[in-house]
Amino acid sequence: MKRFSDLTEQEVLALAITNEEEDSRIYRGFAEGLREQFPSSAKVFDEMAEEEVTHRTRLFDLYREKFGDYLPLIRRQDVKGFIRARAPLWLMRPLRLDEVRKYAETMEYEAERFYRKAAENARDASVRQLLIELAEAEADHEHLAGKFSKEILTPTARETEDETARRIFVLQYVQPGLAGLMDGSVSTLAPLFAAAFATHNTWATFLVGLAASIGAGISMGFAEALSDDGSLTGRGTPWIRGTVCGLMTTIGGIGHTLPYLIPHFWTATTIAIVVVIIELWAISWIRTRYMDTPFLQAAFQVVVGGVLVFLAGIIIGSA
Repeated sequence: MKRFSDLTEQEVLALAITNEEEDSRIYRGFAEGLREQFPSSAKVFDEMAEEEVTHRTRLFDLYREKFGDYLPLIRRQDVKGFIRARAPLWLMRPLRLDEVRKYAETMEYEAERFYRKAAENARDASVRQLLIELAEAEADHEHLAGKFSKEILTPTARETEDETARRIFVLQYVQPGLAGLMDGSVSTLAPLFAAAFATHNTWATFLVGLAASIGAGISMGFAEALSDDGSLTGRGTPWIRGTVCGLMTTIGGIGHTLPYLIPHFWTATTIAIVVVIIELWAISWIRTRYMDTPFLQAAFQVVVGGVLVFLAGIIIGSA
């Protein structure tokens, strides 16, 4: 890697041109990734990409006037201390709106900061002036992004897109996670407490609960992943949903299994019952928070099912 202080004026300007071109393509990638679900934000990034093209054209005109047509290939990763290479967020699908906005803000901030720092270290007056102009261009672009956001991304449009983002989050993460948590918390109650009351052996009960939790997690994970590829429903990629569902299923079962690491049977059972109550309350709260289900209704539905499974386990274990 080459230090920035060792770059010539020609290389500094070539680096700026490369940077502007890359940023323009990143903004295009954001626009394409957001266009279907967030059209207003996509339009903002289209405008920002056009501005980057304009900046590159201005920079290249200045470069050609000063150094001719040959443009050396120098990239940000070739210069030590330059703006770090960007993680390819624009290639991800689906794109998360809040992440994209933060990413773009960071891009503009880093570019302006670099140009101003470089201008401070420049010895040649013409180079210093050039770097200052680049910094001002980035600052203008940052202001322009704000202007675009105000003109295109109106409060109504932003509210609509935020609601869309919330629905996507619910579909891709909350729903499979909630399904897994409910299954893990409720379905493992019967084998766990059946083993507990049949053996009165806390270690054996722990092993049964652990096996039931992990087994249920694997089963639910595959079932969720294979149920829908997400292409039509917007529920996201199968492996993400399957992973979320499987992990939450295992967590739901492990919660009331861990108390049976305590050697004393009744102490472990009492704590396990308390954990079950907390789990059922958490499920009810999540359904109220994200699924718009009244809390009392959600609590009644979850508690009734949980109590029935719990009693089934005790009755079978005590038989």
